[in-house]
Amino acid sequence: MASGNRPLSPHVQVYRPQITSVLSILHRATGVFLTIGTLFLTWWLVSGLYGPEAFDTAQGFLGSWFGHLMLWGFTFSLFYHLGNGVRHLLWDFGWGFELPQLRQSGMVMVGFAVVLTLITLISAYASAGG
Repeated sequence: MASGNRPLSPHVQVYRPQITSVLSILHRATGVFLTIGTLFLTWWLVSGLYGPEAFDTAQGFLGSWFGHLMLWGFTFSLFYHLGNGVRHLLWDFGWGFELPQLRQSGMVMVGFAVVLTLITLISAYASAGG
């Protein structure tokens, strides 16, 4: 086999991150986080069936700073996946494949997720009195 000066395959160290690749990676990461968050949501719901002690344990964890952080991340992931799902649906209809439209729809989608996350959580904290 000739090994010589063959060029190497493109590698992540060669390319700088682009918005399309970052959004794609974030979509996958938020999908994993939604799965983990759904397990915690199920734990919280089922703990109510096992009595006050089990529910207090789950409520105490989700009421901690780490639990709140998880809820914020879960809420953002939910809205991000919703926005990205709509974006992919538009792609299925053939809209948005030009680079300027890809960038614009990506930024709109991230803004959508951030704004709806803030609205949801601010209203949740306001209704809880906290």
